[in-house]
Amino acid sequence: MNKKLGFLGNGNMGYAILKGLIDREVLAPEETAVYDPSKLARERAAALGSTAFENETLLAENSDIILAAVKPQNAKSLFEKIGEPVKGRLLLSIVAGYDVPAIRAGLRQEQTRILRIMPNTPAMVGAGVFGLDAGTDASVAEKQIVEGWLSALGIVEWIDESLFPVVTGLSGGGPAYTALFIEALADGGVKYGLKREAALRIAAQTVYGSAKLVLESGAHPAIIKDNVCSPAGTTIEGVQALEDSAFRAAVIRAVEKSSLRAQNLQ
Repeated sequence: MNKKLGFLGNGNMGYAILKGLIDREVLAPEETAVYDPSKLARERAAALGSTAFENETLLAENSDIILAAVKPQNAKSLFEKIGEPVKGRLLLSIVAGYDVPAIRAGLRQEQTRILRIMPNTPAMVGAGVFGLDAGTDASVAEKQIVEGWLSALGIVEWIDESLFPVVTGLSGGGPAYTALFIEALADGGVKYGLKREAALRIAAQTVYGSAKLVLESGAHPAIIKDNVCSPAGTTIEGVQALEDSAFRAAVIRAVEKSSLRAQNLQ
C-alpha cells in the first residue's frame, strides 16, 4: 500500500513537518515515508514510526504525494532521479529558489503536478507559516488535502509564486531574526540582574504574547506599541533607543538581503 506522504529529504525542515503531522495525529506514522542519504536522518524518521526507504525511486514509487525537502544544491540531481516515478502524481517542493519551470526542467516531463511550498521551522510546534503557490496545477481536491495537513501546523497563505523569494526572506528567515531578538532581550535582562533562565523565559513569552496579541486582536502593531508607551514613560525611552539604532531599518534590510539571496539560489 502506498504511503500518503513521502519525504525526499529529512533535514531540519522536512523533519519539522513530518514530526508535526505525526505529533498532531494529522497522519499516522505508517502513512508517511522518508528517504534521506543520511543514515542518521533515516533513523530519526524511523523513530517516529515512519517507513525509511533505501533510495529516492522506491520512496517516490510508494508514495501518493511526494514532498521534496532537500537543499537547493542537491535539487537538480534529485529531480532528475525521480522524473519517471513521479509521473501522474503530486510533487510538493519546499526547495528554496527552485521555481516550477526549474522543477519541470529537472523532472524532464510534464505529467507531474507541482505545488511549491515555503514553510518555516515553527511548524514543529504547530505555529508555522506556509506560503503555497496559488498558481499550482494541483487538483482542487489535492489542494484541499495539503492545506488541511499544513493548517494543523500553522497558518496557510496562498501566494503568487513570483513572491516566494519575499516569503523566504520574511517567514523563512523570520525565526532566526526573532531568535536573535529574544536572545538580545534576555541579555538586557541579564545585564541588570536577572538570571539567564528567567530572562530567556520572560523574553520568549513577551515575544510570543505580543505576536498572539497582534493576530487575535487584529490591531495594527503601531497601536499595540502606542498602548504600551505612556507619556514620558519607560517604554518610550526604549523605543527611542531602538530607533536611534535604526532597528526597523535593520529588520527590513534583513528581509531584503534574504529575499535577494533566495532569488539567486537556483
